[in-house]
Amino acid sequence: MTTYIKFFINTFYKSFFFVLLIMFSLVFILNLLSELEFFKEIDIKIYFPLLLSLLNSPTMIFEMFPFIILITIQLFFIKLFSNNEIEIFKYSGLKNTKIILILSVISVLTGLIITTVFYNFSSGLKNFYLKLKSPYTSDGKYLAVVTKNGLWIKDEIDGKILIINSSEINQNFLIDNYITEFSKDYDVLRNIKSPKIDIINNEWILFDAKIYQNNNYEIQKISKLKTSFNLERIRSLYSNLSSLNIFQLYELRENYKKLNYSLTEVELQLYKLVSFPLYLLLVSIFSALIMFRVKRLENSTFKIALGLFFSVIIYYVNNFFFVLGSSEKLPLLFSVFFPLTIFVLINGLMINKINEK
Repeated sequence: MTTYIKFFINTFYKSFFFVLLIMFSLVFILNLLSELEFFKEIDIKIYFPLLLSLLNSPTMIFEMFPFIILITIQLFFIKLFSNNEIEIFKYSGLKNTKIILILSVISVLTGLIITTVFYNFSSGLKNFYLKLKSPYTSDGKYLAVVTKNGLWIKDEIDGKILIINSSEINQNFLIDNYITEFSKDYDVLRNIKSPKIDIINNEWILFDAKIYQNNNYEIQKISKLKTSFNLERIRSLYSNLSSLNIFQLYELRENYKKLNYSLTEVELQLYKLVSFPLYLLLVSIFSALIMFRVKRLENSTFKIALGLFFSVIIYYVNNFFFVLGSSEKLPLLFSVFFPLTIFVLINGLMINKINEK
């Protein structure tokens, strides 16, 4: 490895960890304020909000990595410009495109580490965060999860606890259902088996329900069951996907397939993770091109502000297409990769004559 490549790597990662530390501090403080507000009327130990803030911060940091990379590249060039090191490299025959190429490789490798290591680490912490906080939330008594055994729902209503298992969702119907109704002390009150349940409203309609109670059973062609769930709520009750690592996302995707559940949210999350290193690559190239084109400007703050302005626009354009994809107004692959394609074209236009800068 040549000396200048080692210098670039060292300078890049010094800037990277400096920016990461500042961002993490800001995110931690904002999280802490949010947790303190949440627990202001709940009697808890003082360390608990601190712990929750610490656990939740890495997930938020993951979403901010495009900004972190952008500022890292800008600080990298500010150091080179301020010490005239960029001119030394230029006189040594190192073209601007070669510098961008080296930074691009560093950014891609960093993006792969972030996606495969940091994301899985942050998702584990997020999962722990949700488990710790769940008992204090208003929805703590409700639960809906998808496993390889189908859809499972826990509901508490009218002093009773319902445990519901369904093998499939078909339009507004749950298929092959088994319901156990408990008292608050978890004494079994009755069991219900129904091949089809209409869940369009909170008051479910059970068809051909076989109701077991006191060692006897009866069959009711049509009966009703009051719950806290309806079709809209069940379809929106995806697991918090940021709390699942890559392997768990694939497993959840397979479970959703078996249940005939919508795969949109899970596949969108997977596509975002797959495209994330490419996103960071394009951000790093864009940031470098911005710095080369404005290097004659003395104000470093303005340079960073300019780059952030454009990156915010790109971020919201990305999110806009993600929303269109998640609402199925656009194909998922198109919604993820079309904004990146636009980004490639912008970088392609900006790189023209960059060696003359």
